[in-house]
Amino acid sequence: MGGTKRRPYGSTAKTRQMVLAALGVVKVATAEQIRQLMCPGTASAQTVRNGCLDLGRDGLVESLGSASRTNAAGNLVSEKLWNLTGPGLEAAAAVLDRPVREMGGTARGAARSGAKHAVKVTDTITAFLQTPPEPTRPVPRKRPQPATSTPTGAPAGDDTSAAPAAVPERPQGLGQISSWATEVVLPVSGTLTTPGKNSPRADAVLTAPEAGLPVMLVEVDNGTENPVVLSSKAARYREFFRRTVKQPAPSPNPYARPAEKPVPMWETLYGPLGREGYPPLAIVFTKQVGPTAMNNRINSVMRLTKAHWAGQYCEFATSYSSDKRDGYTDYTDAVPILVTTLDRLREHGPLGPVWFRFGHPTWQSLADALDNPDDERAFKTRQRRRDQLRKQQLEQEDQQRERERQEARERWAAQEAAVEAAREPDPVCQECHGPLESSPFEYDPREEGAPPADGVHCAGCRIQLAEPTGRFGRVIRRLVTGDERYPRR
Repeated sequence: MGGTKRRPYGSTAKTRQMVLAALGVVKVATAEQIRQLMCPGTASAQTVRNGCLDLGRDGLVESLGSASRTNAAGNLVSEKLWNLTGPGLEAAAAVLDRPVREMGGTARGAARSGAKHAVKVTDTITAFLQTPPEPTRPVPRKRPQPATSTPTGAPAGDDTSAAPAAVPERPQGLGQISSWATEVVLPVSGTLTTPGKNSPRADAVLTAPEAGLPVMLVEVDNGTENPVVLSSKAARYREFFRRTVKQPAPSPNPYARPAEKPVPMWETLYGPLGREGYPPLAIVFTKQVGPTAMNNRINSVMRLTKAHWAGQYCEFATSYSSDKRDGYTDYTDAVPILVTTLDRLREHGPLGPVWFRFGHPTWQSLADALDNPDDERAFKTRQRRRDQLRKQQLEQEDQQRERERQEARERWAAQEAAVEAAREPDPVCQECHGPLESSPFEYDPREEGAPPADGVHCAGCRIQLAEPTGRFGRVIRRLVTGDERYPRR
């Protein structure tokens, strides 16, 4: 495609902005890497290359070295590495809407040396992003450029210049190019610009709060460091996470001196996580080795870093009256360490089952790997369930005791009724049909003046039936019994 005097390579403003944004984040990359990172739907990397060439004429990018890679045909090819210049760093900051002080360096030294590690970091970020490939309609050129990859489903010999090329689908990615930063210093002491000794430098930092991931620190392992050196980084990350700074608390009184309380430094930079523990540390293994060698390396790193990711187990009795024990793992001071491989990321994307978190039993999705199934939340859930079961059991026991008490009352009533039914009736007086004998608990004065008991009449009737023998007897009878058969004389 023909250019202009100012843009002899015919690049568009959109292409140049994509190049600046990509290099502003990854610092150094080949044209093919920038294509995969920003516009994988284009048929050739020449579009990106033209943008780099035009930006080079403006003094914003430069190429100081080259990198080798194996193409789809299995051949080793060499490609130019592009990096930003000083003015280019400022231009990239404007595109990414970031302060220049946060942009880092130009990576000129890495570009001269081939940037083997930086190239793998770029590949890792590309695998995270999984930029959807948008089909494009090829622009007619004076000299056709060879396509980077043959469009899927296009028969050989067909002319695909008249229609958009079909592009393969990619798994779902995470974040955008502006969500990433590379070579980020995390000071265990000092400041961000002048960090103290042993401060870790993260290969890449992802901030994607819109996806529920406020921050993730990424370490890219090319297999050049032994597991001991790689594991030592976890201790430095944990030391940075433990660092606290004083943050003034808002006060309703404008004249009052603001109170200060220590907060984690990482939280002031990236915000709260919304879950227990520190931000996750992801280790991406990029070297292609056999499964046995990869498992041995992962196991070695896991064993050497156990003190930093295992957390602290807290055990309690399930109840006051039980010897059973239960507990949870406290991850407040634990670093979640997740590992994966570059091939897994490319194939399934960062949201697929590509993560193995140290302490978890199997490969999981990102959401499951970040979860703590054995933390205090799970313990409280189990405890609530136990309390509910215990409450139900107590209610059932109370109901059972009430049923037993009711059954006992019914049995006692039945026994009383049976005894009452079986008991002989008390003898009655044949004369008045009242009780034959007075109650032993009550004093009956008639018993003293009554004739002896005859087993037939009560005391009152015996007195009435007895024949008075004299005047005094009749008076007594009249007074005691109220008998008027013998009137006064």
